[in-house]
Amino acid sequence: MNGTSEGPAPAADLGPSVITERDEGLAPRTGDLAPGAGRTGPPAYRSVFTTAPLAMAVVDAEGLVVSANDSLGTLLGTDPTALAGGVAADLVDLASDAGTWHAYREVLRGHRPRLRCTRRLKRADGHSLWAQVTVEPLADSGDPGSGDGEGLLLSVADVSARRELQARLRHLQMHDPVTRLPNRALFFERLTAALEAESHEHGGTGRIGVCYLDLDGFKAVNDTHGHRVGDRLLAAVAERLTRCAEEAAHARSGAPLVARLGGDEFALLVEDSTGTDQLADLAGAVLAALQPPFELSDRRLSVTASVGVVERHTVGTTPTALMQAADTTLYWAKADGRARWTLFDPERNANRMTRQALAATLRPAIERGEFALEYQPLVGMEDGRVRGVEALIRWNHPQFGVLAPNRFIALAEEDGSIVPLGRWILRTACHQARRWQLAHPGEPPIFVSVNVAVRQVWDSDLVADVAHTLEETGLAPRLLQLELTESAVMGSAGRPLQVLKALSDMGVHIAIDDFGTGYSNLAYLSRLPVSVLKLDGAFVRGFQYEAVSEAAGAAVPAGAAAPAGDGVANPADEVIVEAMVQLAHRLGLTVTAECVETSDQATRLRRIGCDTGQGWLYSRPVAPDRISALLGSAGPGPAGVQAGVGNP
Repeated sequence: MNGTSEGPAPAADLGPSVITERDEGLAPRTGDLAPGAGRTGPPAYRSVFTTAPLAMAVVDAEGLVVSANDSLGTLLGTDPTALAGGVAADLVDLASDAGTWHAYREVLRGHRPRLRCTRRLKRADGHSLWAQVTVEPLADSGDPGSGDGEGLLLSVADVSARRELQARLRHLQMHDPVTRLPNRALFFERLTAALEAESHEHGGTGRIGVCYLDLDGFKAVNDTHGHRVGDRLLAAVAERLTRCAEEAAHARSGAPLVARLGGDEFALLVEDSTGTDQLADLAGAVLAALQPPFELSDRRLSVTASVGVVERHTVGTTPTALMQAADTTLYWAKADGRARWTLFDPERNANRMTRQALAATLRPAIERGEFALEYQPLVGMEDGRVRGVEALIRWNHPQFGVLAPNRFIALAEEDGSIVPLGRWILRTACHQARRWQLAHPGEPPIFVSVNVAVRQVWDSDLVADVAHTLEETGLAPRLLQLELTESAVMGSAGRPLQVLKALSDMGVHIAIDDFGTGYSNLAYLSRLPVSVLKLDGAFVRGFQYEAVSEAAGAAVPAGAAAPAGDGVANPADEVIVEAMVQLAHRLGLTVTAECVETSDQATRLRRIGCDTGQGWLYSRPVAPDRISALLGSAGPGPAGVQAGVGNP
């Protein structure tokens, strides 16, 4: 056979349809040639057929070539007379796929008006060409005696130049001009095809992996050296990533696809991956490849990358889900310190999704009344009488149940909903304190302490909010205490300090929560309008060492180190607490110890002069009516109430 085919065009390189009935002007209409052209037609028509610039052949009803013109012989690199008698379908490879073969048979039987398809054909000299093949019926001559039955006109047009132009345009469309790597469009095209391929049914692993990386601090390179240097750095990074992919291909079958997704983001796609170890090795190789400095003319630049690694089964995975997981994991790598790779963790991602769900429903939850306050007693160390209670906020979430403040307060501070939530806490706590005061007129009035986030100080008029709440509830300013964490108070200047002083001048007490865990700027402490220090529970837990030692039958001498073990801290904590209590008293401040859980701790705190304590030794957080019963009993005396958004 003088003309052979290399099969149909790849799907990615074809237009909307390989087989079409459109007339693109590349083949003559049936009426342009007389019936039996090239066989028994008039000499004029045979001359037109023979000398036509379009390559053509007449095919009989059996699918055999009756005659071919010179143009077809030239196109295929053979003598046109040698093509006569050959199978037309083999000549232009119409039988290579079932769809085209079926369409051709339909045209041959007269059930279809036309077939048009694109084929890559091989000439007799071995060169290849892209051709558009058109097959359509010839009209019946109407003379049965002549032997001219119905047949087909086969026309072949060389579209190699057009295909080459299309390929060049596609390459430009699908590749990044700076790095010459595949771009986002081609990456997602390959990713989509890989997820739809069902490779496990053809000997593949049925898995896929992505290393999604972002250059650390690349913006500084652009800002410092300019975008031209930045582009050269991106091109150099692309070269190293490509070498990593090629080296990975030597160790395993198939090189990963390296693509630039935009900006300083790159991705390596591993099809038929073998597991997380393969992706972890690739991510490690990428980080190692980027470690040596880049020599760019007269500049020597260093750059690191953070890599998010995802590897999973293709079944049930979508491109969007896979890249969302990769993007999340890349964010984790950045948050964990940069210059590292991080593997996707479903549990960590579930926590992230939960956080997002909570953040989205925080503000509506305030309006729906899903929050409540619980109260924990606060006891005087000298006389054992109840001095107050701490009220902690709880979220009665309809989906996740009762949530402690450590599950949502940070989210509220991030999105600003802490401002309306803080107003609700302040108003609710003051109303409750006033109700207790009215319900127990024979007892000294109790004070309420509300934790305040630093964002409330900046984003709201806290002084006006407090004044309005006190006026609305009828609670005296001296019965309200506001708590801020040490890190929020220490170093306060400008507006925060002005707000604290204005509240203090109003008669409201200011307390520092979790004292001893933040800045501990003791020199600055004397200049703040603070009246109470609350020692962090970590110091109090260190008081457990003597009880543990005595239980083991060995007392710890004064100044000796405590035995190591869970829940046992350095006995020096007691020395530190004693020093802080003495300092606070010299400054005119009172001290509250948090997390008092044993009577031994309470005894030691009382001995070193701590004023009040709170913890499970006295009570867990309880509902307001339980506090009312406590205040009405014979045992407790004067009480105070503390409400806030802090940790339990």
